[in-house]
Amino acid sequence: MKFGAHPGNEDSRGCPPSDPGPVAMLAKIYRPAPTAMQSGRANTREWVLEYDVDPARRTDPLMGWTSSSETLTQVRLTFPTREQAIDYAKRAGLTFRVIDPREPKRVIKSYAENFSSNRKRPWTH
Repeated sequence: MKFGAHPGNEDSRGCPPSDPGPVAMLAKIYRPAPTAMQSGRANTREWVLEYDVDPARRTDPLMGWTSSSETLTQVRLTFPTREQAIDYAKRAGLTFRVIDPREPKRVIKSYAENFSSNRKRPWTH
């Protein structure tokens, strides 16, 4: 029982009637895209489960840092496969959405094509 609650006035969870109970959080499952500074596939093979929350952020008046009282924004779980991430979310009873990755369109060309005579833009130097 919580401090200040009156015995016998709880609902089926044992909480006072004014307590809304746990809030259902939406989790998102995705495979992260490489950063602009990466040319390889490092850190893009794992699937990530993060809570998709929009907490009210506050600015610290002294330092200017932004902060939030929501600690679930710090939770980031990684899984080797999409199926394992989905299974975990189902076992944990999470409401989730899966964001499918977009594969980049690769233009395969050789180095010699930089010097070809039929370039769209002429060679400048």
